[in-house]
Amino acid sequence: MPTYDYRCDANDTVVEVRHAMSHRILTWGELCDVAGIDPGETDQITPVKRLANGGNVVRSSSLRNNLPPGCSPGGCCGGGGCPMDG
Repeated sequence: MPTYDYRCDANDTVVEVRHAMSHRILTWGELCDVAGIDPGETDQITPVKRLANGGNVVRSSSLRNNLPPGCSPGGCCGGGGCPMDG
């Protein structure tokens, strides 16, 4: 099942959830139900926005590269000292 990131502007929170592509989450209450989290003091009818992450499912076994964890092609490892640099 794909993962999606949703943002609630009212409480400045981003939550990642898994759901079917056909499912649409519109409110903080719905998001909390799907994520299994406590809505806290934020009104449950507060609208949320799905962020543009594509809703992709990527398994590490399908990535056919030999880069060390944390590295990305054409990118830099956090903090420098990339083992791919030499």
